[in-house]
This record gives sequence, structure tokens and C-alpha cells, in this order.
Amino acid sequence: MQHASFSGEDLALGCHLSTSKGLEAMGRTALEIGATTFAFFTRNPRGGNAKPIDPDDAAALRALLGREGFGTLVAHAPYTMNLCSSKEETRDFARRVLREDLERMEALPGNYLNFHPGSHVKQGVDRGVELIVDGINQALRPGQSTLLLLETMAGKGTEVGRSFEEIRRIIDGVDHDELVGVCLDTCHVSDAGYDIASDLDGVLGEFDRCIGLDRLKALHLNDSKNAVGARKDRHERIGEGCLGERAFARIVNHPLLRGLPMVLETPNDLDGYKHEIALLRSLATGEKE
Repeated sequence: MQHASFSGEDLALGCHLSTSKGLEAMGRTALEIGATTFAFFTRNPRGGNAKPIDPDDAAALRALLGREGFGTLVAHAPYTMNLCSSKEETRDFARRVLREDLERMEALPGNYLNFHPGSHVKQGVDRGVELIVDGINQALRPGQSTLLLLETMAGKGTEVGRSFEEIRRIIDGVDHDELVGVCLDTCHVSDAGYDIASDLDGVLGEFDRCIGLDRLKALHLNDSKNAVGARKDRHERIGEGCLGERAFARIVNHPLLRGLPMVLETPNDLDGYKHEIALLRSLATGEKE
């Protein structure tokens, strides 16, 4: 299938960047490494209180994003945000963080906030889904411009969201489901048992049947240190793991995925991300692999 007008430059590719020097500085760093989207933590990834957003800094980043033609950003909630914890105080913290960070993201309107659904800690998937839905319903506000993304998980421990069916159950319980989408992590879905390396079309077909491809809003591009179904969640650099470079060539060339923001979370520094972004762009041939 030919797509003559498509090239690697059309991809919205990026990685996680630090907020330590401010919002506009992240955009400038992204430009330096060839990124056209990026991710950032809304606060310290281990939790805690969030640093106030400087309105002038946010405005400067908005201007840069528009001027340079960036794709949608994919912010990430802290890892400690567990909406379905067995501890009430942990759930209270998670609900507060989700409400606050959705509000904070309105300083950068029209972007995404991604989060790990949580771990039910031996309460069972049914109870986990119930608690996650309750937390989301408390946080979403009609009219918000930020889309909340549920991340597909690897199935480690008691994680909820290891299957497309579990993600679907969460979405079905959300009152304002028009404000909810999905971020598909390539390492996670492989580790969860979906053979994205050998059968990308089959996995996308199953996603469409269970959730609907209209819900797929972003990708985390990570190779995996482990074979399909390992349920271990150990990221590897692109082409150096069990998925392999050809799997990512298929992903960046797939007509159903090309328009989505694609964020690297591989074990890398900025130079490594710059190399991987260039590699992924070079794999974009204009044809479906």
C-alpha cells in the first residue's frame, strides 16, 4: 500500500523530558533532539505536592508548540497514584492528584494526561475496576480540554489494565467517557501476551473489537527485555529487545497509527533519545510494512 505523501518527518515522535527548567525549556529541548511531541511528569513521579505552574512559562510553551507544529503532548501522572489501592489514604491521595493534575493541564489545553490504572493489591479485579471508575468519575469535569488516557499494562503483580477487556470495563463505568482514551505501550502489551511484534494487525483488530480504535490516542514505544507474555514490564531500547526493529518499522508505517503521538520510554539519555527518534523516522518508508 503506497502512501507517497508520508515520511518520517510527519511522525509525532518524542520522549519523556524533565520539567526542572520549566515548560518552555522542555519544548526547546525537544526541538534540539528532533522531537515533535514529548511527555513529562505532572509532578515528581514518586508523588508529593506539585510545583505551581507559571502562567507566562505555560504561554511561552503554547506559543512554541504552535509555531513549530508539535503534535499532542502526553503528560504522565505519578507512579504512586493508585486509585484502587487497598489503603484508603493511598486512594485519597490518588483522587486528589488526578483532580489537581487534570486542572493543571488546562494551562496547556488540548493535550493528554496518561496514567497507570492501578494495582488492586489482592482485592480482585472487580473491586479494582470499581475503585478506578469511582476515582475517574470524581476527577473528570465536563468541558475540560484534557483527555485522560488509561495506559495498557504488562500484567505484573495485581495490575489492572493487563487486558483490553479490563480497560473496556473501566471505560464503560465512566460517566463522561468522551473524556477518556487509551495509551498503548508496546512493551506492556507484549509482556501482557499480545503478540504485537508478529501480529500487529491482529492485536489492533482485537483492540478495535474490545475498545474501539477511536479510543486509541497515543503510543509508548518501548522494546521489551522479555518474551511475549512474560508479564514483567522491563523496557529496552528500540531494536535491542524481544520486539525488534522490524516491529517498530511496522508500527511507524501502519496507517492506523501514524497520526498518533508516539513517546519513547526506553532506558536512554537525551543523546540516546535523539538517536532513536532519528532511527524511527528513518524506518518510515511511506508503505505499510
